[in-house]
Amino acid sequence: MRARIVGVEAHLPPVRVSSAQVERRIAEHSQGFVPHATIVERLTGIRHRHYAADDVQASDLAVAAAEKLLAGHGLAAADLDLIIFGSASQDLIEPATAHIVAAKLGANCAVFDVKNACNSFLNGVQLAEALIVTGQHRRVLVCSGEVPSRAIRWQVSGREQFVDAFAGYTLSDGGAAMLLEPAATGGVFHRRFAADSTAWDVGTLPAGGTMRPRDPDATYFSGDGRRLRDVFVRNGARLFLEALGDTGLTWDDFAVVCVHQVAMPYLEQLRAGLGVPADRLVVTLPEHGNLASVTLPLQLATAIQDGRCGPGDRVALIGLAGGVSLGVMFAEL
Repeated sequence: MRARIVGVEAHLPPVRVSSAQVERRIAEHSQGFVPHATIVERLTGIRHRHYAADDVQASDLAVAAAEKLLAGHGLAAADLDLIIFGSASQDLIEPATAHIVAAKLGANCAVFDVKNACNSFLNGVQLAEALIVTGQHRRVLVCSGEVPSRAIRWQVSGREQFVDAFAGYTLSDGGAAMLLEPAATGGVFHRRFAADSTAWDVGTLPAGGTMRPRDPDATYFSGDGRRLRDVFVRNGARLFLEALGDTGLTWDDFAVVCVHQVAMPYLEQLRAGLGVPADRLVVTLPEHGNLASVTLPLQLATAIQDGRCGPGDRVALIGLAGGVSLGVMFAEL
């Protein structure tokens, strides 16, 4: 028995914000500090990102994607027997956001959250697969709603704080949903996950945790982009290449290779290091920004919609996340 990806959908808020607008907003909110013109796009390759309206919650974005997915397959929320909400964002600290998603969908099934930064959705799929192949669940919805725009620091005191907050200017909001069911053939056929937890403090959003439960200054994303990149470079290639070795496959055996994307220079460095053909990538970063855990399902949904992959094709999902976590999953659609 395997777990098959029945379908995947994404939902993006209609408001698109350019990198120039981001720079203007920083200048407007900061006393005396003005970013160098075009610095955000030059360093990241991001032209636009999506921001959700103030009254839109993480659960709303997940529900929008899930409703589209269920409708497209002639299913109702009552047909689900498990909902996993895998996201770095959450509506509340308590209860699990999956409850709110289920209530908005009208579902009456088991639910839980998975949180592991930008690998939250991929880890949700990992768990869904395990629960399906062990016979515990049969129709699992993995969904995500990311609203990292709420954690962007717009008022900076100077260059040092701007650099610390810079990763936040890549972030984008969105939702995604994936449906998995049992299958005799195809489906997820390989996965590998690893972590280098010595680097847990490279990127943080401390607010609400026991370290800083009520500190307003902890509500902003803080990170060291260069250190994070170095950890990924040091750890990433080996894990992903070992997955290829385990299966005897090459990247040419995959219709598409979906890779978490935070900056175009790093994406190219990783692609070249892994030897992934450029035409196998699904590049969403320039027009959609860093969507955290929604990045991988957005790429897969885009590739299916564009006809780049379909039933019988192999796809690869490569996850990179703060913490630091790495993961790779191979599946046959």
